[in-house]
Amino acid sequence: MIYDIIIVGAGASGVFASYELTKLKSNAKVLMIDKGTTLKKRICPINKGAAAACVKCDPCHIMNGYGGAGTLSDGKYNITTKFGGDLHRYIGQDEALRLMEYVDEVLCGFGGSEAKLYSTAESDLKTVALKNNLHLLDAKVRHLGTDRNVRILEKIFDYTKAHVEMLFERTVVCADKTNDGFEIKTDRGEVFRCKDLLLASGRSGSKWISDVCGKFGIAMKSNRVDIGIRVELPAEIFKHITDEVYESKIVYKTDKYNDMVRTFCMNPYGKVVAENTNGIVTVNGHSYADPSLHTPNTNFALLVSNKFTEPFKNSNEYGESIARLSNMLGGGVILQRFGDLIKGRRSSAKRMEKSFTVPTLKATPGDLSLVIPKRQLDNIIEMIYALDKIAPGTANEDTLLYGVEVKFYNSEVEVDENLETAVKGLYALGDGSGVTHSLSQASSAGVWVARRLANKGGRLK
Repeated sequence: MIYDIIIVGAGASGVFASYELTKLKSNAKVLMIDKGTTLKKRICPINKGAAAACVKCDPCHIMNGYGGAGTLSDGKYNITTKFGGDLHRYIGQDEALRLMEYVDEVLCGFGGSEAKLYSTAESDLKTVALKNNLHLLDAKVRHLGTDRNVRILEKIFDYTKAHVEMLFERTVVCADKTNDGFEIKTDRGEVFRCKDLLLASGRSGSKWISDVCGKFGIAMKSNRVDIGIRVELPAEIFKHITDEVYESKIVYKTDKYNDMVRTFCMNPYGKVVAENTNGIVTVNGHSYADPSLHTPNTNFALLVSNKFTEPFKNSNEYGESIARLSNMLGGGVILQRFGDLIKGRRSSAKRMEKSFTVPTLKATPGDLSLVIPKRQLDNIIEMIYALDKIAPGTANEDTLLYGVEVKFYNSEVEVDENLETAVKGLYALGDGSGVTHSLSQASSAGVWVARRLANKGGRLK
């Protein structure tokens, strides 16, 4: 039960830390623990057809398990420092980009080269957007698709399993400092010790990381929470954009409040899905590489960032309260036609039957204005009209709005350039650290820390 390195969390950062330690042939004894399950068991009851709506599995198979929340997403890796986190502030701009390119090479080596690498660098869309007061952020993106992403992770799992011991369906309930390292305990009563401990539990483990940091006196800086909705419309409306750049991160500053609204996680020919984070059901989107799994719709999120000042510091609590209200009124996800929202009426089952856009997620027809605060909702409506100028049809009556979509960010853990906390041997990486917010940056953080630990104490022979 004694290890050199223990990784808590098998998400993107944990997976790539385990990969790099294996590749470098470090003789360190490594254990990775996750409260979710293995890839083959990560089946959402909705996708399996066993349930029409989220049944709140504990833990959620979409959010937890090998590969983390990114596994059953659309497998979108953005190579950029313009969004997706602040890793470059710790390790430098050039190094952050080099690591993201390296992650892309690894993915391609396991089958990702079949997926096209898109870029916004030379796109005319940027000019068109600017003419309409919209700003397209620069990025390269490789879209693997949910199906191909799972196959790649299966290969990485097979590559690392002989070198890294992995335990699933375990929740780490306690972490303590010892004279020569750390001791952790699981909900099964198991006790493990290590010299170096990696906190890589992702967004779903943000509360746990906060508890650990509080216990050890590690400083944390309050982060933001993003509140918004997921838009679903016929794929033809955004086809001229998605065919060229696939993932378009478009930012708009509203006239009414001077707030920033952005598009997020665009899924051409994809489907809308429900997610369960700590018992709260929110909405997200997936898309697939296999054309036989395509739908006639494209979906994407519109998000408004919220950052608070004194005396309120818990931004995630604010987001959770809005999501709970949606769950209370709709039993989960609420669905509304844009035309109904503008006319100040709820969408009913009868009105939904007349919709030309057929929803890909079974959700409760309702009124999002009863859930989302007025300021955020006004911002979203203004953004939809702005997008309608570059993608005519976005503001159609039958454009579907799902709510709520909430992106929780852990308070940013104070770490140094090695992503090590003030407690020596304790590292915080991935989205749970508040430093990264994307698959590419979280994966890169895992590689960065693994390279520093691989030869610690002469672990490389």
